[in-house]
Amino acid sequence: MRLCGFDTDLHRPFFLIAGPCVIESEQLALDTAGTLKELTQELGLPFIYKSSFDKANRSSHESFRGLGMEAGLRILEKVRQTIGVPVLTDVHEDTPLAEVACVVDVLQTPAFLCRQTNFIQAVASLGKPVNIKKGQFLAPWDMKNVADKAKATGNEQIMVCERGVSFGYNNLVSDMRSVVVMRDTGCPVVFDATHSVQLPGGQGSCSGGQREFVPALAKAAVAVGVAGLFMETHPEPERALSDGPNAWPLAKMRGLLEVLMTLDRAVKESGFL
Repeated sequence: MRLCGFDTDLHRPFFLIAGPCVIESEQLALDTAGTLKELTQELGLPFIYKSSFDKANRSSHESFRGLGMEAGLRILEKVRQTIGVPVLTDVHEDTPLAEVACVVDVLQTPAFLCRQTNFIQAVASLGKPVNIKKGQFLAPWDMKNVADKAKATGNEQIMVCERGVSFGYNNLVSDMRSVVVMRDTGCPVVFDATHSVQLPGGQGSCSGGQREFVPALAKAAVAVGVAGLFMETHPEPERALSDGPNAWPLAKMRGLLEVLMTLDRAVKESGFL
């Protein structure tokens, strides 16, 4: 599959989708995108910047959701033009999809909405690459139907993203067999290493997270074989306005990515059984 100017499949080096959970300010977006671009260029990693102008699935109505569509799209466009990287953002059922598609390079559908046929097909019909998050309530083989719904619009630029399964009690479990099973969709498989360590609603009015397990799950997914990795990152996760407990510190991205690239190279050179 051709994605944002580079080719991706299971036999090529993984690509990286990364950035803060939500757009907090223009300066943070530009600084983070610039740092990540410099890092990924030095490492030779294909990179897509990620940040959301609105997070409609927050635990509490009082939680910070972002800067809104108008300000958020203006900032994403500035990141795209000034930093020179492709950008990805979330869309929701009430999002004016065409307006967002005019600005961003990749659209992402939230996990909770993956079964909403009209929504999935409306997003896919815009003709942009779409990263479909697997619902926390879904078995991995059920994603074939979701991918087929999207592709029925004629759009073949569909990715499927694993982000853990919920068994209740504010926890998620990542089963690496899911990464293999989801290849049957015929789509590039992306592993979300940071939302997979989220503790949904774990702090009462907001979600918690176990950031310390991000490297373990990312390495496990790469060892199984993925086309792409998704990681939310922030210069100061403790001060992040959304998903800070599961965001990986920006200053530690290089060290983790270097290890992951070594694993990725070894696995893909040896082939898959």
